[in-house]
Formats: sequence, C-alpha cells, structure tokens
Amino acid sequence: MSELTFTQRFHAYANPTRFMTLSGKLVVPLAIVTALLIAAGLYFALLNSPVDYQQGETVRIMYVHVPSAWLGMFAYMVMAGASLVALVFRHPLADVCAKSAAPLGAAFTFLALVTGSLWGRPMWGTWWVWDARLTSMLILLFLYLGYIALWATIEEPVRAARAAAVLALVGSINVPIVHYSVVWWNTLHQPASVFRIGGPEIASSMLIPLMLMAVGFTFFFVTMLLVRMRVEILRRRVRALRLATAEV
Repeated sequence: MSELTFTQRFHAYANPTRFMTLSGKLVVPLAIVTALLIAAGLYFALLNSPVDYQQGETVRIMYVHVPSAWLGMFAYMVMAGASLVALVFRHPLADVCAKSAAPLGAAFTFLALVTGSLWGRPMWGTWWVWDARLTSMLILLFLYLGYIALWATIEEPVRAARAAAVLALVGSINVPIVHYSVVWWNTLHQPASVFRIGGPEIASSMLIPLMLMAVGFTFFFVTMLLVRMRVEILRRRVRALRLATAEV
C-alpha cells in the first residue's frame, strides 16, 4: 500500500499543469532570495574579505570560480538524474528538467573555465595547462554541448530525449573524475579546501562569502531551471497545438 501511495504521489507531479501552478508561485520568492544571497556574497567577497598574502586581489576570483565549478558538476548530476528517471519511469517532466538544466550547466562550466584561466595566469604563469582537473572540466563542457546538440539535431522529440538521456548517463562518469582528479593525479590545481574530512582550511573571513556565493548560485540555478522548464512546457504546448491545427 505504501509503495502504491508513493507511486501515486510520484506520478501526481508528472502533471505539467500542476507543475506550472506550483512553479509559478515559487519563481518570484526564489529570485528574491537569490538576489539577496548573491548581493551579500559580493559585498563580503569584494569589500569585507582580506587580500591573500600570496595571490593578492586575484584571490577574489575564487568567489565566482569555485561556485561556478560546483554548479557545473551539480547541474550535470541533475541532468543525468532526470535522464535516468525519464528512461526508467517515463516521467513526462523528467526530460523537460534535463533539457532545461543543460544550458545552465554549460554556462556555469564555461564560467568556471574562464575564471580559472584568469586566476591561473598570475598564479601559474599561463592561461591553460592540460592537467587532469582542467581537462576533465573541458570534457564536461563538451558533454553539455553534445547533449544540447542532440536535442537540436533530432527533430522527433521522443528519439531526441532518449538519445540525449543515454549521452547524459554515459557522460556522468566524468563528474567523479572532475571531483577526484586532484586526488588521483598530480595536478597544478589545488586540492579540496572546503569539503574535506579535517574541516575547511579556509579562514572564516573567506569561507563565509564563498559559501554565500555558492548558496546564491545554487538558488540562481534552481530559479532559472524552473523558468526554463516553464518555457519548455509552453513551447511544447504550442507545438502540439500547431500539429493539431495542421491535421484539421
């Protein structure tokens, strides 16, 4: 009985109309929280955090670079998880979620690569090195672009969703490689300094703005994901109406 209840609840949220109603109520509050968190994070990051004794003012790039890298990986796991749900349970909103998350994840990954290059130039003396962390992040960006390209090139939505879902699941193996690359290989990139067994190695004056920016970026991702999902649902409704009109 409990399994049936769970199944019923699970599929209840498959109704796009119910999702549109619920998400419409959440978008504005989420956008406000996002703006407040990022504004607070930028204030502490730019005006109330110390200058690093080695990196100087360039350390402030960290407050955008690190959250962008986190969200690049997180967005891919959301995309892969939604793709799995779409393939196994045929949840009608799952492929909408995966498709909507892809451009956001690609944008975060691209921002992480750009800010990483800006950060690496004064620290390493070069804009780019082919070490494990940077290379695996670049592969992550290519996976996003490949996923987006599949949706764009396959006209039949069901086939496009299935092919893109398979690519997302196969590519998900790259996410742990990105995360553990600094542990498995000798790279120029510094190892984890926040989420580690011994606790964060960053001083609280830097950790607080970093966490504010990370949470703010996460809320931004969730907000934009809901917006993009709403747009995708409306786009599919318009497409269905056009097909129905053409058949008359």
